[in-house]
Amino acid sequence: MARYVLRRLLSGLITLWFIATATFWAMHAVPGDPLLDDKATTPEIRRNLEARYGLDQPLWRQYLLYLGHMLQGDFGLSFTQRNRAVNDIIRDHFPVSALLGVAALLIALSGGLLWGALTARYHNRWPDHLIMFGVILAISVPSFVFAAWGQLLLLHFRAWTGLTLLPVAGWGTWQHLIMPALVLGLGTMAYLARLLRATLLEVRDTDYIRTAQAKGVPPGRLFFHHQLRNALLPVVTVLGPAIAAITTGGFVVELVFAIPGLGRFFVQAVQQMDYTVIMGTTVFYGAFLVLMVTLADLASAWVDPRIRLE
Repeated sequence: MARYVLRRLLSGLITLWFIATATFWAMHAVPGDPLLDDKATTPEIRRNLEARYGLDQPLWRQYLLYLGHMLQGDFGLSFTQRNRAVNDIIRDHFPVSALLGVAALLIALSGGLLWGALTARYHNRWPDHLIMFGVILAISVPSFVFAAWGQLLLLHFRAWTGLTLLPVAGWGTWQHLIMPALVLGLGTMAYLARLLRATLLEVRDTDYIRTAQAKGVPPGRLFFHHQLRNALLPVVTVLGPAIAAITTGGFVVELVFAIPGLGRFFVQAVQQMDYTVIMGTTVFYGAFLVLMVTLADLASAWVDPRIRLE
């Protein structure tokens, strides 16, 4: 097990190096000037800014400096937010994105398990068809469309009843968390429900399930102890990427609902060509994804002892 973990960590470091390298060269290949005219009003000020951010160095030297600072955990200073380090932006705003991601994950897990179990239980009957229609809709429609629909629904509810069901946007209370988390978790919920339905139906037709039925095992114990437990393995396998996808996929949702999370700052950095914020958050989320995938692999071995990671 230790050798497997070390190999995964080594491959994760190589992946992070590739992500950092690709992001660096992509940023410098994009047309545009990160030092806009309102920042560099005179040639002297521009030269000082270029020296401050290392833009007066050749690209190969900028790349080496960038890798050296990244190895020390230093992502540099933001181009657009005066004297603010990228590390401070990540430290201050990632907890907001993480809280939103955890709430969305809880909604996705509970809903995915519930709807997946119901569709398998009522296979080829009207609950199965109705739930699968909703699943396909949730997978097909982007999250920002659901965000706009959710805001319109809240606005119409307020106009019809004169009551405020939930805040339309903003942050600060638990009510602000409900609608964005629901919108963000819908896609993952639908994917998990579809995956669980398929695995439950596959497990249902196995020999050991029929043997347990012949022995008179109660339906509840048969479902939870035998069928559901074995069907959860593929769900656990995709949980790592799903957690990372929910956390990193909230960029547009955070922007729509005016949530001060890291995703919102990433979108603003792309719009303003803030190189250091873009590269820092990309590497940070890449490391988060590698960690989640590794933990999911270890959890799979814990759920099913037949899996050998060595």
